[in-house]
Amino acid sequence: MSDNNKDVGNAATSLGKRLALIGAFAALIAVFFAYDLEALISYQGLAENEAALKRAVADNRLVAILAYMAVYITAVAFSLPGALWLSLAGGLMFGTWAGGLIIIFAATIGASGLFVAARYIVGDALRARARAGSKWGPSLQKFEAAFNRDAWSYMLILRLLPIFPFFIVNLGGALVGVRFPVFLLTTFFGIMPGTFVFASIGNGISVLLQAGQQPDLSVMTDPQMLGPLVALALLSLAPVLWRKFNGAKEDNS
Repeated sequence: MSDNNKDVGNAATSLGKRLALIGAFAALIAVFFAYDLEALISYQGLAENEAALKRAVADNRLVAILAYMAVYITAVAFSLPGALWLSLAGGLMFGTWAGGLIIIFAATIGASGLFVAARYIVGDALRARARAGSKWGPSLQKFEAAFNRDAWSYMLILRLLPIFPFFIVNLGGALVGVRFPVFLLTTFFGIMPGTFVFASIGNGISVLLQAGQQPDLSVMTDPQMLGPLVALALLSLAPVLWRKFNGAKEDNS
């Protein structure tokens, strides 16, 4: 077989794999909405299944943890709605600290799966096409290079502060070519503060559920809560600001 035929065959195989992944993604989304699974990952679902969730943990804690993580990983990897209520359920089932750690690991694994899939399906091909022919190619390359030069700082900021939805950051990191170790570590550590807050709310949610009330999630925008997150975000931005400052000094000297 000639090299040209090999290239064609490899391209066809790669396209087939990408279409299969897209098809699996679409099928799962269709099943999710067709069977109204969204109702299970909601306040109503949490209220109706509170006793069952606690009983599952009491009966077999390890199995409950693995089952919970599997659901959470799937929800994050396929960007399904309801991650907020899943986080509260984690606090309800396992407590603030254990639940928070379980959520962090599950969210990081799910986000990493989406990151790898997005990069494999469209990320590399999209960036290559932009470099090759688009009039925006040079601008996109400059943005990509600038972002990746300080990817640790930018990714931490995006994880610490809820500026964009979680799945948008997962996809965006893949599309701009963030290295996987950077994505993995900034996700793991960046989501810690907010995750423990939600796990803490979930840990004390039983009283509200029994009273038919919903938890007050505005705590995440409270200055006492948001202030430390902003401070951490600014601290993570310090290397970028320092480089800018030194560059300005060198230009003026």
